[in-house]
Amino acid sequence: MHHRPITLLSLLLGAAHSIAARPTFQDERSSSSSISLSASVPDDAALPVLHPFVSFSIEFAFFPDFAGNLTHPNLFSNHLLDNLAELQGAKSYIRVGGNTQDFALYDPNLRAATNATYITSISTDYPLILSFGPAFFESYFTWPDTKFIHGFNLGKNSSTDIELMLESVPVACKALEGGKLAYWELGNEPDLYKTSAQGIRRPANWTEQDYVNEWLNKTARIEKRLVEACPELADSKYIAPSFAGVTNSLNPVVTWEKGLDNSRNIALNSEHNYIGGATQPGVTLQNTLMNHTKTVESVAQQVNVSRRAWTVQFIRGCTLGVDFNLYCASQNIRRTHMHQGSNYNYISWQPVGTNRTSIGTKAPYYGNAMVAAMLHGGDDVRIVNLPLAADTEAAYAAYVNDSLVRVAVINLVEFNYTSTDSIAEKVESRPSAKYTFQLPSSGSVYSDSVSVQRLIANGSNAITGITWDGWSYNYELAQGKPVRLQNVTIGEAISVGDDGVVEIEIPYSSAAILSL
Repeated sequence: MHHRPITLLSLLLGAAHSIAARPTFQDERSSSSSISLSASVPDDAALPVLHPFVSFSIEFAFFPDFAGNLTHPNLFSNHLLDNLAELQGAKSYIRVGGNTQDFALYDPNLRAATNATYITSISTDYPLILSFGPAFFESYFTWPDTKFIHGFNLGKNSSTDIELMLESVPVACKALEGGKLAYWELGNEPDLYKTSAQGIRRPANWTEQDYVNEWLNKTARIEKRLVEACPELADSKYIAPSFAGVTNSLNPVVTWEKGLDNSRNIALNSEHNYIGGATQPGVTLQNTLMNHTKTVESVAQQVNVSRRAWTVQFIRGCTLGVDFNLYCASQNIRRTHMHQGSNYNYISWQPVGTNRTSIGTKAPYYGNAMVAAMLHGGDDVRIVNLPLAADTEAAYAAYVNDSLVRVAVINLVEFNYTSTDSIAEKVESRPSAKYTFQLPSSGSVYSDSVSVQRLIANGSNAITGITWDGWSYNYELAQGKPVRLQNVTIGEAISVGDDGVVEIEIPYSSAAILSL
């Protein structure tokens, strides 16, 4: 996975699509249109999301940082995962993989969890030489009630490298027995093996058929080791192909057509998404990250590819942001795994203190919390995009068991609260937008008010003081456990008009959920 810049308001990353309305702004730009809501799930709605939906991907080399070990489990990380489990109803699935998955070689004699060497002329973000030993697998025992996706190395391809990968299979399966295994994964972003700046892994003439043949051969050899060591996991499934995109050196549609799932051992079609890179010309907070249209365009390519994956459901890796995740949910992307790594710019939390980054909860985590709350409801939660007019806004409806239960509204207008000499004055004068919703008029009974939960910070460039529904998850307060702040409004309710109309004001760079 390649790094992408995520600032504080990446928790409001953009995208939307489907019903019609324009908000009323406090700065006098107004419209009387309202967003009509359907009492039951529209015919063109996406399938229910997988439960849990909000999940994570953790860079292989840094998994011991995030999870700890049997002697020193990372309680902070577990508290944060427990918070999301409380909100969405199930604990996040954890993928252990990423770029370093394809650098990692098993060393049965290594006493430490990992032995890492950085080649700073190529990357300072993660090690390019990596060994892991039996102690690495202690990290799979530190987070109760958690299911994992363990990534095997496909990138290194010598006979010795392959044998070391196979030697790790019994150790991995023993660690993941007893219901901890969700899926396996073999290889990370193989569509970049011929072109990667971190090192070329395959010759220029390596084709989709070559990849498929290699994948089928190696998964068969893994299965043989599973039969010997963990027979109850012998028929366990994979996520694949875990491509970096849809326009790289391997075509995902051709890959499926060449028989990637001939062994019928792929449970989920896994693809990765990048909205924009730090060195990519023209990338800005407002026009790229906090932009609904950009999100729609970014997701659309992979949704089109996923329709060609036939029998496999679709999940998405490396995504961040409320709007991004909810738009994915509205487009038949059944689960998202947001990528994490120690010292990465866009992470939801920094699991340990380093000489580069202090331990702590980061802004994207609060967006994760809002998405989790929006998707609460078990195995039949469906998200419908409510199309709005501007790039800087999005709205979604959540249906549980075919009934409308929640609406999310996201304002993506960049609000930089440090752009004036007086921060207090700037925050006080923060603009807001008014959104109007028309509740269903027939066959539905709603109360005379709706409750409101808000995702709020001082602005799009704030790095502290962020809350979801008045809760802080800061490490400094209770090591990630929820703490209700006294200076934040909670228990807000909005009256429903006699005509079934609800109006809500959303400050710039914030979001809210209305529970009906």
